[in-house]
Amino acid sequence: MGNARSLAVWVVLLLLVLTLFNLFSGGQSSLNARSVSYSDFIAQVDAGEVSSVTLDGERVVFRGGDGQDYTTVRPDGGDSLTDRLIANDVTVNAKPQEQSGFTTILMTFLPFLLLIGVWIYFMNRMQGGGRGGAMGFGKSKAKLLTEKHGRVTFDDVAGIDEAKDDLEEIVEFLRNPQKFSRLGGKIPKGALLVGPPGTGKTLLARAVAGEAGVPFFTISGSDFVEMFVGVGASRVRDMFEQAKKNAPCIVFIDEIDAVGRSRGVGYGGGNDEREQTLNQLLVEMDGFEANEGIIIVAATNRPDVLDPALLRPGRFDRQVQVPNPDIKGREKILGVHARKVPLGPNVDLRIIARGTPGFSGADLANLVNEAALMAARVGRRFVVMDDFENAKDKVMMGAERRSMVMTEDEKKLTAYHEAGHAIVGLNVPEHDPVHKATIIPRGRALGLVLSLPERDQLSVSYTKYTSKIAMAMGGRVAEELKFGKDKVTSGAASDIQQVTKIARALVTQFGFDPELGFVDYANEQQSYLGGYSGGPSHSAATQRVIDEKVKALIDEGYETAKRILTEKKEEWERLAQGLLEYETLTGPEILKVVNGEPLNRDDDDTPDEGNRSSIASIPKTKPKAKPEGDLEPEPT
Repeated sequence: MGNARSLAVWVVLLLLVLTLFNLFSGGQSSLNARSVSYSDFIAQVDAGEVSSVTLDGERVVFRGGDGQDYTTVRPDGGDSLTDRLIANDVTVNAKPQEQSGFTTILMTFLPFLLLIGVWIYFMNRMQGGGRGGAMGFGKSKAKLLTEKHGRVTFDDVAGIDEAKDDLEEIVEFLRNPQKFSRLGGKIPKGALLVGPPGTGKTLLARAVAGEAGVPFFTISGSDFVEMFVGVGASRVRDMFEQAKKNAPCIVFIDEIDAVGRSRGVGYGGGNDEREQTLNQLLVEMDGFEANEGIIIVAATNRPDVLDPALLRPGRFDRQVQVPNPDIKGREKILGVHARKVPLGPNVDLRIIARGTPGFSGADLANLVNEAALMAARVGRRFVVMDDFENAKDKVMMGAERRSMVMTEDEKKLTAYHEAGHAIVGLNVPEHDPVHKATIIPRGRALGLVLSLPERDQLSVSYTKYTSKIAMAMGGRVAEELKFGKDKVTSGAASDIQQVTKIARALVTQFGFDPELGFVDYANEQQSYLGGYSGGPSHSAATQRVIDEKVKALIDEGYETAKRILTEKKEEWERLAQGLLEYETLTGPEILKVVNGEPLNRDDDDTPDEGNRSSIASIPKTKPKAKPEGDLEPEPT
């Protein structure tokens, strides 16, 4: 029907163009001709002043003796004009009456045709032809997903096996409902994918679409809300009407927190557009009318702000957790993303997975892409392990800023600062192994020390937190011991922010202080029933105690770092000189440098033996081994 309307509009426009062309081409001479009386015309014919005549029905167009065109109208009856013209040797031309009649009829009905065409055009825009037309803002913006190319299946999703199992059951129900219904089971009405950004929630939904083989509608939560009140509710109704026509089907709502936030929280009354949209969504999902065969799959990284009525069974029957992957999951995800990348023989994805704790699926995809770009930049035919290491450093620490101009004094201060971090990290208990130290500016830091765990960590002890505080204070202490308190710089600002955050969490959230007890002082502004209570519930005296405890923890870390750097001054000096010489040192290289062993680098930047011997000449001291931990970069 919509195609017929569009065709009618184009036909009317074509007729209009033809008519205008006919008027301005064929009738141009008639429009320019002067009008004279019929008697004057006969007189000029008899006088031999007329050379040619064109007969167009009752209208006569002739050329006079002065070379100008004239027109007149021939009366009905009278003498035969044609015989008279031939008798006076006048060239006679005639236009067929059919053309004139057609033009006359077309000109008569053209206004009506134009009105009908314009009416059809606007009706098409208002109703069927465009959901974004003049009256289309109440229509659903859900798109029917048909992936003929780039189809995603469960084979393309890795690292989230439990989430896949839950959704595979939904797909199996759509394919073979009798398998479950014969035991009295009912198909789930909704599944909510919950997890941090980048963990693969949308990818998992696309895999459901690829596996199910049923119609799959996709829409974003923000597509419901408009500036007009009631439009969101209208779009929800229209979306479910489309879904009913295609049942059984799946409807995927991405970022549902844009429309599903708790009602009554914040400003806005009962006529708030988002609340009306949410109310309509609740009714459509589980109201008086059952929407059989329609499964709602939604995704969010903010389940805490969703309305409780939206989360109850019957609407979203199950919440599927999509967390950041563990080391096995990261290895599988790297394998999925590395399928289209030619890998070198020395690439070990498990080593890469071990060195990327806390990475989401999107982070790992970006890591593989960065490694491929680095290999292409230097002209390699495949990606080697060094490319992955450089890409990991770029993702975790930022891009190198080698063009940044630093004076020798700034480099020296940065080297001792970062060496202080590293030496303290090597000598405090339960700290992550030092992975890399550099004085090359990266991101916003002039230098940094990166610590990586040996395995994924699910909880952190009090000792480890205090070790983190001590390591973070190692840079500031190193500046004081080497250059004096009057030469200390602002380079430890981020370290101070980090230790303050850790110490305050130890005191106010984790219950590690016996005097304050097991009270959550950090989140007490939020009331039990939701919303905010208007301010902290503890007294000013309690706040004073909290501040004192926080300061005491930081002071303790400061003293620990000062003691370690004083005792390990030779190792600290050796490592600082090594950073000045090599600029970047890996974990094993750091251990060699502090032990006074040569690095024996094989690249072009390897210093000569004299330089290596200058580092090795400082007496050796055996460093302590450190156990595993979580990811915690230590920027300057």
